[in-house]
Amino acid sequence: MTDEPYPGSRARHVRTVVLAALADLACVVALTLGGYRTHDEGSPLAETLRIAWPFLVGLALGWLVARGWRRATALVPTGLVVWGCTWAGGVALRAATDQGVAPSFQIVSFGFLAATILGWRAVVALVDVLNPPGRRRRAARLAGRG
Repeated sequence: MTDEPYPGSRARHVRTVVLAALADLACVVALTLGGYRTHDEGSPLAETLRIAWPFLVGLALGWLVARGWRRATALVPTGLVVWGCTWAGGVALRAATDQGVAPSFQIVSFGFLAATILGWRAVVALVDVLNPPGRRRRAARLAGRG
């Protein structure tokens, strides 16, 4: 067993981290676009950024706390820490800047971010269980690609 979080090439690891960060970013953007479309107030870009920035700061904090670049696709602990920091940081920053933190918003954002940030990682984990790396290597060899 290797100590590397992603056995194989460094480029593959970097690509995985970048894609994981983009997936998490897409989760936050989807939440904010849903919030904007629900209320449809003001300039689309300005409102989306106003809604998004607290959660984006929370997301960045989560990646730092979890050291997400080490095991970017791991459901536990990376996914749980990133989700928790994204939600808690986002709600706390919204409260601190008087953006409103109605209980219904807290519940919706809690559930949506859990379903998306944890959900895509759960799918990755399921794919890894159903198609382990050894089986992928054997299939590639048999297909003449490995």
